[in-house]
Amino acid sequence: MNITLYQFEDCPYCAKVRRELDRIGLKYTKAEMVRDRNDPTRKLLLEKSGVPTVPVIEIDGKFIGDSSAIIAYLHGLEH
Repeated sequence: MNITLYQFEDCPYCAKVRRELDRIGLKYTKAEMVRDRNDPTRKLLLEKSGVPTVPVIEIDGKFIGDSSAIIAYLHGLEH
């Protein structure tokens, strides 16, 4: 399973997702985003996830935004 977390290191919502990934024991790559919403990568994440903010997680090509939605999805992987 390939997992990338698009994040800001100092974002509390991103930290919440990192804690959950670590708790479950899933390996992931962190991608630090720039704070410019006009950045091409940020625009792509908005297009793929429908969410204009971080965190956004990509799991095997599926993009999920919003920490609550990400954590709910991760809980589904546990069961």
